[in-house]
Amino acid sequence: MNNSENQAHPRCAVIILNWNGADLLRRFLPSVMLNTEKSVGRVIVADNGSTDTSLEVLHNEFPEVEVWAFDKNYGFAGGYNRCLERAKEQGYEYAVLLNSDVETPPCWLSPLTEYLDSHPDVAAAQPKILSAGDHARFEYAGAAGGYLDRNGYPYCRGRIFDTCEADSGQYDDTVDIFWATGAALLVRVDKYLEVGGLDEDFFAHMEEIDLCWRILLTGSRIVAIPQSRVFHLGGGSLPASNPRKTYLNFRNNLLLLHKNLPDGDRGRKLFQRRLLDTIAWTKFVLTGDWGNAAAVFRAHRHFRRMRRAYTEHPSVNLLKVFPHCRHNILADYYLRRRRTFSQL
Repeated sequence: MNNSENQAHPRCAVIILNWNGADLLRRFLPSVMLNTEKSVGRVIVADNGSTDTSLEVLHNEFPEVEVWAFDKNYGFAGGYNRCLERAKEQGYEYAVLLNSDVETPPCWLSPLTEYLDSHPDVAAAQPKILSAGDHARFEYAGAAGGYLDRNGYPYCRGRIFDTCEADSGQYDDTVDIFWATGAALLVRVDKYLEVGGLDEDFFAHMEEIDLCWRILLTGSRIVAIPQSRVFHLGGGSLPASNPRKTYLNFRNNLLLLHKNLPDGDRGRKLFQRRLLDTIAWTKFVLTGDWGNAAAVFRAHRHFRRMRRAYTEHPSVNLLKVFPHCRHNILADYYLRRRRTFSQL
């Protein structure tokens, strides 16, 4: 750690979890350091057992940044769980989970913290997520706030499947959302720990949706606050077509539904998802994409084993009561050709 833990700090810890991202730190950390209001948040880099030159870069090029160094790669979920426990010990009220490939403009943090200050029933929030490569277009991972459809497929205001809209101010209202992106997620530290943090069995991908689902089940709200915006590179760890990413997304989506649906709905919904995943698997096979086809098969096989660890389920099906969850996003997008959120 570069700075003393006993040094007085603001109420929000802006935590960048880094793993072998020396080049990303050089590119994106300067904007975070420059544009994070020091009276509002302290920037911390938590290194997840990097084996590249990340720690050397932080020590030599960013000596003013506080560094929490872990002994190994605990994954996105495990790494941030350790970070939030430490943030609690150090007295932080809020924490931002900020990806290492995010650029921040001036005064990006205060609209988030100020909204939570004035709305005690809100436990988490996200800014508007725009593309680092095109600041006028929404970025895939979160856009202007996330939802789930009736089958558990994630989509966003500003992004449905791979279609990312241009930002013309159409989503500049502050709204309740089902999930906030893990690319830039502000959360109350106490609420994060109360619901058990991120599920480390997920390792990476969709774990923030699972966290947000559990937060909503406590009666707290999650909002998108477009008065704050950040610019996300995306694909900084794994490209969308990588079989490892396909495996994690398919497996974790099944775990997400299994964990958070009540007994009366869970079996039927998982059966429907298996059928839909079979269609996706067939498409991979027909196009000769054997790596991703194998990833889907492996995801279902591992899900069947992993689900045994989850024996407690909620009594409420949020997919039936939360706004926008009534949609069938596959049918809307592919059959009805509704490619934007405003067309739903």
